Amino acid sequence: MNRRRTHLPVRRSLLVASALAAAALGAVDVRAERIENGVAVFAALDKVTARTSKFEVPLNETVQFGALKVTPRACYSRPPTEQPKTTSFVEVDEIELNGAEKRIFTGWMFAESPGLNAVEHPVFDVWLTDCQKPKGSMAQRGGEAPPGADSGAAPEEIPFAPPRRRVRR
Repeated sequence: MNRRRTHLPVRRSLLVASALAAAALGAVDVRAERIENGVAVFAALDKVTARTSKFEVPLNETVQFGALKVTPRACYSRPPTEQPKTTSFVEVDEIELNGAEKRIFTGWMFAESPGLNAVEHPVFDVWLTDCQKPKGSMAQRGGEAPPGADSGAAPEEIPFAPPRRRVRR
């Protein structure tokens, strides 16, 4: 009996310590920032001529490489302090011999794993290499100061949005 009573305070303190540690770990939000970019950079290979090309495509615009039309819809990267992860949602259409367009790829491309979701066509290969021109940067605005920087007006309030929960599978 005495033996149980002497260990009871130790067990309680361990339970309290583990509960505090779990609460502290749960309160810390470990999430990498995602940077939205305005331009997706692709590399392409023409297998007939063995010509490789690099081309930049602004979001929601289309560039033609051979018989392929490449249209990026989103391009995300991480800050230099984070582990690299560059992704882009891309649509690729093929122009057939009769002039009709046929969608051959819709999905995410990953710059760090080009073979994972690259477009592999009998004549052309296209893959993502980088994202450039982060939205909201000085380069995107043409070098002008942010709105309200010169005036004494208070900056716009950004509505609070709770962080999204991510489910890992």
